[in-house]
Amino acid sequence: MLKSNIQQEKFKQIYNSLNEQQRQAVDTIEGVVMVLAGPGTGKTQILSARIGKILLETDIFPSNILCLTYTEAGVVAMRKRLISFIGSDAYKVHIHTFHSFCHWVIQENLNLFNTRELEALSDLERIQFLKQLIDGFEKNNPLKRYKGEVYYDVANLAQLFSAIKREGWQIAWLLEKIEEYINTIIPETDGLYNKREKAKGNVILTQKGKDEVDRMQKLKAAISNFETYQQILKENNRYDFDDMINWVIQLFETNNDVLLRYQEQFQYILVDEYQDTSGSQNKIIELLISFWQNENPNLFVVGDDDQSIYRFQGANLQNMMHLANRFKNDMLQVVLTQNYRSVSPILQAAQTLIENNEQRLVNQHIDLTKTLIAANLSLQSLNILPVIRVYENEFSENVHIATSIKKLIQQGVEPGRIAIIYREHKTGDELLKFLQQEQVPYYVKRSINLLDDLFIQNILTIIRYIVAELDTPYSGESLLFEILHYNFLSITPSYIAKICNIVADNKTKKNNIPTIRAYILQLAQTQASNISQANDLFSQGNSTPSFDAAQDDNEQSLINIHNVLEKLQNAGATEVIPELIEGSLMLASHVLLVTGVPMRRVVRRITEAREQRYGLLRGYFRSNEDDDL
Repeated sequence: MLKSNIQQEKFKQIYNSLNEQQRQAVDTIEGVVMVLAGPGTGKTQILSARIGKILLETDIFPSNILCLTYTEAGVVAMRKRLISFIGSDAYKVHIHTFHSFCHWVIQENLNLFNTRELEALSDLERIQFLKQLIDGFEKNNPLKRYKGEVYYDVANLAQLFSAIKREGWQIAWLLEKIEEYINTIIPETDGLYNKREKAKGNVILTQKGKDEVDRMQKLKAAISNFETYQQILKENNRYDFDDMINWVIQLFETNNDVLLRYQEQFQYILVDEYQDTSGSQNKIIELLISFWQNENPNLFVVGDDDQSIYRFQGANLQNMMHLANRFKNDMLQVVLTQNYRSVSPILQAAQTLIENNEQRLVNQHIDLTKTLIAANLSLQSLNILPVIRVYENEFSENVHIATSIKKLIQQGVEPGRIAIIYREHKTGDELLKFLQQEQVPYYVKRSINLLDDLFIQNILTIIRYIVAELDTPYSGESLLFEILHYNFLSITPSYIAKICNIVADNKTKKNNIPTIRAYILQLAQTQASNISQANDLFSQGNSTPSFDAAQDDNEQSLINIHNVLEKLQNAGATEVIPELIEGSLMLASHVLLVTGVPMRRVVRRITEAREQRYGLLRGYFRSNEDDDL
């Protein structure tokens, strides 16, 4: 319950700001409630307000409330809202993603898994274990590769194994269906067989058909190694995200005492983004509410069938429809139609588009209406019409977007008030190159794997070069040629071409400059000799040196490279590499600042590189050169 008068007063302020539809959903704290909340209709607000209402009007504790959502961002947003009006009790409410909830259950019941040490699998460990699996493939395995990228199928195996766990597929059933596809479906599929031979009663596959059979054989080989992968995880006391869900389902189904304990604890269950729950995630909810077989559970779900964006990850829209049909006689359905985010023309255009979708609850329940109304008073006077543009190709689209944004900024629009929404990150990554070209500052809200960053890849190439030079002097010539092109060295392509021509000409003449590095060494020695000569002249009172003291920028960059290599020869790699990494990160900060990244992000990325990745980089240097991070 809400303890202080201040908390109750804050809750009243939140409650009084709700519209009629939102208030109806918040007030019905008993039984099953499904809220269809369109975009911008305040679903996070009603979830947090409902929790406050439960604490205000019942005697249960915050720990008796379970709120499940799809993303960590949803957890953070919910917790912040609760803190604002129930204070520290917000930390006692169980707010989880499905995976963090299952992780919590597993850690609380480690004794039932016959182990004292059981941890979630990290991304790096997943790659390592999949590589271990591939290394153990027999010679006749279709996935075994002996040249090129031997670990080419790591990503494919990870996606396949995740799908198997997420959907709860049985291995024998999958293999049976593949055999059925090979023997029955492929010979009957147009384009996969020779029609003339088929008319004679002979099934002769085309090359396309043979390729499809080969693909199925590889799929069978991958599926057949699923249990081996699971055994590797077990031997290392690890489990991944999909294991979490299935293990908890199995625990609840086989141990009634454990299930009963959690059913007794969680008297109220709330689910956010319900349209994006997969079949296995929904099974968790069904098990938790199965205690109330003859009466309605206190289940509150918020979702929108028009916003099911995670179907490629196993989200199942049928979950919403099944729940609506299961409790159709006792469930309260509330539709939030007041939108506080957009103007009317945008909402009308979106409505026209989404009505083409046949899989909607409003098509099954004629009494429902989901027409959104612009309710933000500060936006109602705006009449901003959406503009639809069609481009010849992606290049033209990116050029137009980048130049349009640049014009808006030149007209005085703040960059922070301009947003670009795209479907997937690879689309955005391509667009960022155009923004950089136009020197448009930008901020991307996404998780960044520092080791995938182009600049860090440059650092790794420098390390590879150092490893090669330590092993055999001048053996890293091709890598050095690549390094010379890095933009932070400021060496022009024409100057690099000039060096290559000099090296090639001297090779023909069998002179003493057989490599690029040898040329750089000679250049540095010449500079050292000139500096010594200048010092002698100055010491004799002659103020006019006999050489041009203004060093060419290209040559100076080459000499800087020589200094690093010279230090390498004198001190050894163990002492040079830390300094090299540290220096490269300082250069990285310069690159980031040039592209318009805020200084706080520059500092954060440098800190991440030093503290989180430094050990990994050194480990990489010491390992085999062919290993991938």
